[in-house]
Amino acid sequence: MKKTLDYYSIAFYNIENLFDIENDPLTNDDDFLPTSAKRWTIKRYQNKLMKLGTAISKIGKDDTEVAPVLVGLAEVENQKVLSDLIHSKNLKDENYDYVHYDSLDERGIDVALLYKTDFFSVHYSETFSVYLQNERGQRDYTRDILLVQGELHNEQVHIIVNHWPSRREGVKESEVKRIAAANVVNSIIKNLKSENPETKIIVMGDFNDNPNCKSLEILEKESSLYNPFKTVWSRDNGSLSYNFQWNLFDQILFSTNFFDTNNSNLSFSDAQVFKSKFLEQYKSKYKGQPFRTYVGLKYKGGYSDHFPVFIQLKSS
Repeated sequence: MKKTLDYYSIAFYNIENLFDIENDPLTNDDDFLPTSAKRWTIKRYQNKLMKLGTAISKIGKDDTEVAPVLVGLAEVENQKVLSDLIHSKNLKDENYDYVHYDSLDERGIDVALLYKTDFFSVHYSETFSVYLQNERGQRDYTRDILLVQGELHNEQVHIIVNHWPSRREGVKESEVKRIAAANVVNSIIKNLKSENPETKIIVMGDFNDNPNCKSLEILEKESSLYNPFKTVWSRDNGSLSYNFQWNLFDQILFSTNFFDTNNSNLSFSDAQVFKSKFLEQYKSKYKGQPFRTYVGLKYKGGYSDHFPVFIQLKSS
């Protein structure tokens, strides 16, 4: 019998390059080695694990008194770093396990899902590739999309974890890649709904687009999802800052049956960016922005260049 809560926090966090210090000959992880220009050492790795564990343990805790039952992650290298993370000082007593698959992303970074085994059972998981081509017509690899089916508070729930292609080539130039990712998610949801029209779905990720962008609007409209982060995002609030402008690339959307309090054990309550003071830079012109691990090659010793985001579900 699983434990129950009055409120469940469900989070997503881009944790900015959680790499171990070993060289993987199959991926481009050379920036994160002790011999690299970034000097990624065991001490720096352990400091980051401790900091990330602190952050994850506190997300939404003011309201639920419990760390999030589910945490989607972006930018993890492999299962070793996930194992080290869930066994780090501030997470080791939280009883987290994880779902992770290696993808063909060139940098070797993937998405993953942490879940508290006291509250959530995994029944099934798989990944889906986003087929992209570069300007030369060659295959362009990006992070796979992770689907996890499980049970939370006696409800079957499908969680889809994303890290969509970046804007590095330019916002407009790269938009087609994020729309391709949105279409893959829509096809996953279509299949899930063909098996059960009332299935409960949560889509989370770093979408590299804001809530008002075409890719998110396609996802929201075609799959009949609700995006609470449309009203969370403002001039003064987001999950990352670029050129002193707040973006909200990190979002959690869900199927509208989470509003049905009569026929559901779980209903939507709240959505927030988790911006505790300890996650912010506390001085200089960047005060209030995420306290990062690196800025370029310069080691800062912080948490991540993104703030986590989370939603809360009320149990009945």
